[in-house]
Amino acid sequence: MTPTHVLITGATGGVGQALALEYAAPGVLLSLTGRSGERLDRIAAQCRERGAEVDTRVLDVREAHALRDWVLAVDRARAVDLAFANAGVSSAIKPDGSGEPYADVERLFQVNTLGVVATVHPLAERMRERGAGQLAIIGSISGLRGFPDTPAYSASKGAVRIYGKALRAWLSGSGVKVSVVTMGFVDSPMSRRYVGGKPFSCSSAEAARRIRSGLERNKAEIIFPRLLAVGVWSLNLLVEPVANWVLRTFFKCSVRPDGDSPLGKE
Repeated sequence: MTPTHVLITGATGGVGQALALEYAAPGVLLSLTGRSGERLDRIAAQCRERGAEVDTRVLDVREAHALRDWVLAVDRARAVDLAFANAGVSSAIKPDGSGEPYADVERLFQVNTLGVVATVHPLAERMRERGAGQLAIIGSISGLRGFPDTPAYSASKGAVRIYGKALRAWLSGSGVKVSVVTMGFVDSPMSRRYVGGKPFSCSSAEAARRIRSGLERNKAEIIFPRLLAVGVWSLNLLVEPVANWVLRTFFKCSVRPDGDSPLGKE
């Protein structure tokens, strides 16, 4: 069935905006949150042009209590059919080879890992009680195997991948569907900050279409591009020096300067 109430965190980023536009249609309520009020207003206007009803809230997902309160209030007002835990930031080893500042790593885990939990945790139980609903956790192919240039990002995405799979197992048979999206490089403001190999990169709109298709088929893990995912996962079968050489050779990246922090945002 087509969801009539879709909740999306990180709706001001490339993939978040594309997901909002993908689901925007007459009879659909979109509950969107992001850190930029201006961007939220812009994407809300585009979705309304497509006939959707839109409710927005400016939030930083690091404020877990505020995020949970908003999610619960939205669900009480009108049951959420589909929720995307999409908000994310990224970080990388600096071009000179120096490590990630601890403050950036802490923020990254607050957003990418705890932000996901704060989004889906309050909905999982309410959906289970209703016997219906769908949760989508936006992950990354880097969660299949730690990338040397993005250790914190890889770990945060690996954590939510396992979390999502465990949630699906727990909620199996309850009527609640859970899917993890393990995607490769997507052309978005966040990815454009990185210089390096981005094989099989696709547009945000194409990513949104693939995600929707996978959710409609209730796939446990929505993986694309599959060839890249198989290649990255296969590195786990190699000895560490060889696997790391492959990653450094074909996926070497550095972050473009952006203010005082290497953190990018989705």
